[in-house]
Amino acid sequence: MQASLYDFSPLARMLVMGFLLGSGPLLMVYFRHRRASPLGRMHALALVTLFLTFDLVMFGAFTRLTDSGLGCPDWPGCYGEASPLGASAEIAQAQQAMPTGPVTPGKAWIEMVHRYLAMGVGLLIVVLAVAAWRGRKPANDFGGSNPWWPTLTLIWVCIQGAFGAWTVTMKLFPAIVTLHLLGGYVLLALLTVQVRQLARQQGLGLVIDVAPRQRLWIALALVLLAVQSATGAWVSTNYAVLACTEFPKCQGSWWPLMDFAGGFEIWRPLGFDRNGAHISFQALTAIHFTHRLMAVLTSIALAVLAFLLRNNAGLRKPVRALAALLVLQLVTGLSNVVLDWPIVAAVLHTGGAGAMVVVLTWLLMSTRSCVTQTAAVNPTAGLTL
Repeated sequence: MQASLYDFSPLARMLVMGFLLGSGPLLMVYFRHRRASPLGRMHALALVTLFLTFDLVMFGAFTRLTDSGLGCPDWPGCYGEASPLGASAEIAQAQQAMPTGPVTPGKAWIEMVHRYLAMGVGLLIVVLAVAAWRGRKPANDFGGSNPWWPTLTLIWVCIQGAFGAWTVTMKLFPAIVTLHLLGGYVLLALLTVQVRQLARQQGLGLVIDVAPRQRLWIALALVLLAVQSATGAWVSTNYAVLACTEFPKCQGSWWPLMDFAGGFEIWRPLGFDRNGAHISFQALTAIHFTHRLMAVLTSIALAVLAFLLRNNAGLRKPVRALAALLVLQLVTGLSNVVLDWPIVAAVLHTGGAGAMVVVLTWLLMSTRSCVTQTAAVNPTAGLTL
């Protein structure tokens, strides 16, 4: 049975599912912080939303790496149903027609759980935006909530949802899948900004003075991480991880045969070039090798940043976290190459990049340039999220 690409008949039931999933964290925040100020409750909700969004990014990686992205080939439901239970006959028919294809009951459930979680996170982001507009006050240092970052986050999560739909309906089109992954990282950054702003509006987490070159290194590291994440997403979506299965050489050479033009032809179907021919192995090698080269450059920048900030008492914990994440990324990245892309290492590699986005965004939002570097008035206050 051929499913229609867009079938909105189960949308109302799926929205109910998303509401139920999102209501749990909302109730938890309300009852645990019912004596807190409105800003305090918003801060707690933003933290919970950031944590659940990180989980969603990790589960999205798991969905992609288990080839479950087309487990339900239509959107937003599964063969026009709100869950794979109602589509069991269609799923069985598709699996029988193509036993090694993308549709199985397990893959359908993985894909639909990802969509349910996304709707739950979307509800939390809607609540944050509504609460921010209701609690806004005239601009002052510690006044009401700033509604513009939550509004931007709400707009972005809608765009992210569109990319999620196109990922399915365009059959894992590499450019769309890459943008969907990067959109998850942007969402993490936007929520981190909200967490920091809400903390500062309550007088928590004072801005820490750093030397201008140190703050410049934070921004540079964040830009390089964004580029590196894009190359990593391009490797994953094109299944180019195993183009090189040894390290530090690739295919027995320090500079193997590569087709950069073919590898970075952006707008094309998965596995093919724009002319319909299969993508060459040399193109896949170019994709993989570019990620390696960017990894070296990004690792150096992150190591330099950690070294420059090592003596700042207010930044000690995030700097240690950044160093630990760098080690994690190097270990999981090498594991993907030499251990034939184990799913645990691959998911951790995606999560490690997301955690780095959070830490670097936190550093950027928690510091300001000062010609004479001094410690913050309260160094430990900078550790408050």
